[in-house]
Amino acid sequence: MSQIAPTKGNLIAVKKSLELARMGFDLLDRKRNILIRETMSMIDVANEIQEMIDTTFNQAYFALQKANITLGVIDDIAQAVPMEDGVSLSFRSVMGVEIPLVGLEPRPLRNYAGYHRTNAMLDEAYVKFDRVKRLTAKLAEIENTVYRLAQGIKKTQKRANALKNIIIPRFENTVKEITDALDEKDREEFSRLKMIKRKGSR
Repeated sequence: MSQIAPTKGNLIAVKKSLELARMGFDLLDRKRNILIRETMSMIDVANEIQEMIDTTFNQAYFALQKANITLGVIDDIAQAVPMEDGVSLSFRSVMGVEIPLVGLEPRPLRNYAGYHRTNAMLDEAYVKFDRVKRLTAKLAEIENTVYRLAQGIKKTQKRANALKNIIIPRFENTVKEITDALDEKDREEFSRLKMIKRKGSR
């Protein structure tokens, strides 16, 4: 039995709370569906990028092998390529979930070792590895996004379940208890008035 006093004021207040809880559940349900749709589309993109990375990596290593055969081991040439330091990280919000945005500063492709020490095969390897680097940054962003969206879905599902299975049934039960108590009170009042009327008519 609810601890709330069975009054018309309390009945109105509980009905209002029940309505808000149902609205909250609908909103959470919609949010969850949007997050799921976003996640599914991101997974498809991640798979496409992973395939592109695999293909480009194979092409890059093949070009590097050819460069090594024609130029010898190119460790010293590789040292001439500057270290990547143009990675940036920012965030955007999707339905209250913070999503990372990984940026990679565009850098013009150029021959850092000089043309007399390199050849077309090494240039091709460099271009392919640069593409892999950019695709990997994009993949890192998408995979992190998928993970965060999955966490968001989990939290949203938990809240929606709490509303659906605990809060809403509790409010519904309280509304029923108060309604039944008020109906009983009305019946008692009606019976009392009937008896008073009967006594008065004697």
